[in-house]
Amino acid sequence: MPYRRTGRTVAIVGSGPAGLAAADQLNQAGHRVTIFERADRVGGLLTYGIPNMKLEQSVVDRRIDLLRQSEVEFITSTNVGSQQSYCSGHLIEIMKGRGTTVRNVPVNEVRDRYDALLLTTGATVPRDLSIPGRELEGIHFAMDFLTRSTQGVLEGSESSLLATDCRVVVIGGGDTGTDCIGTALRQSCRSIVNFEVLSKPPTHRSTDNPWPKWPLIYRSEYAHSESEARFGVDPRSYCVLSKGFVGDHRGRVKGIRTTQVDWSRPTAEAPFSEVSGSEQIWECELVLLAMGFLGPEHAISDDLSLQYDDRSNFWTNYGNYQSNVKGVFVAGDCRRGQSLVVWAINEGRGAAEAIDAYLMSAPILD
Repeated sequence: MPYRRTGRTVAIVGSGPAGLAAADQLNQAGHRVTIFERADRVGGLLTYGIPNMKLEQSVVDRRIDLLRQSEVEFITSTNVGSQQSYCSGHLIEIMKGRGTTVRNVPVNEVRDRYDALLLTTGATVPRDLSIPGRELEGIHFAMDFLTRSTQGVLEGSESSLLATDCRVVVIGGGDTGTDCIGTALRQSCRSIVNFEVLSKPPTHRSTDNPWPKWPLIYRSEYAHSESEARFGVDPRSYCVLSKGFVGDHRGRVKGIRTTQVDWSRPTAEAPFSEVSGSEQIWECELVLLAMGFLGPEHAISDDLSLQYDDRSNFWTNYGNYQSNVKGVFVAGDCRRGQSLVVWAINEGRGAAEAIDAYLMSAPILD
C-alpha cells in the first residue's frame, strides 16, 4: 500500500501483464487505479492465453491478490466500448454460455470518471486462413480452443470445445500452436499433426543468422516431446501449404487438402513454388488456427478516434506512451504488436511513468 494518495485516478482497460505492471507502479506512486476486464477472471493472456501446465493460475492469482490488498480495484465481466468486434463478441458469447453476465460501458464514460486512461488490450485479432471450406464446423482459432480449455480447468468442468478422440490439425508453428498440441494431448486426442509453411530450421546457427540476432535453429518444446512420446513421431510437418478444407454431409470438417512448397524456387506470386504431385488430404475432425495475430481490436480505439501505425497498432510518439488523444495512453501488444510477456511488463512500467508525469507537476516515478 502506498505511503500517501495523490488524489489522481487512472483507469486501465485490460488486465494482462502490461495492465497489471502499470497498475502496480501507478498504485505505488499513490494514484487510485481501477482495472476493467471483459473476461470473468483477471489476468488476460496470463490466465486464458497460457495453459495451466505452463503457468499455474495460483502464481497469477497471488500477484493479483497482492494488488487487491494494495487497493487496486478490479472490475471484471465489463466490456469497455460501444462496439463489439468478432473477438470480444465471441468471448462474451462463451461467458454467457457459462452463465456470466457481461455489461457494456461506453469508453467516454470511463474517460469522464478518471484523470487518465490506459489501454492494454493486447493484440487479439487472429490471422485467419481464407481457403475453400473455411466455414465448416470444427475449424477454430487457437485462442478460442485454449480459452475454453482453461475455463474448464479452472471451473472443474468439461471444456465446451474438446479434442478428445479427434484427429487434430494445428496450423501454425509458434508458441500458441505448441500450447494447442499440449492441450489436445491432455484431452486425449486420437492423433495430432502441426503444419508449418516454412522450411525446417537448421540444427545449428547459419551464417546469415549471426549474433546478436535470435538463433533460428531447430528446437523441441514440451508439447513436441510429449507428442513424440505418445505417437512415436514429431508432430511437425514443414513446407506444408493448406489449400482447402473437406467437409462431410453435416457441414463438419473431415479433412484438409495440402501441397508441399519449395522455398528454393520462388515465383512471381509467392516466395516459394508448389511442388507438383505433392497434394495430400489429411483426415481430421478438429482444426486449430494458430498463425499469429494481426493486431489489436479497434472497437474501443475507434470510439476514441485513436490513430494507428502501419501495422494497425495504436499509435504513440516514439519514446512516449500517450496516444493522439490527450490523457489516453496505450501499452503492451496493442502498441508494439504481438510479443513476449516480459515486453508487455516493460511496456506497462514505461506507460506508468508517462502517466505519472502527465498527472503530476513533480513526477513520483522515474
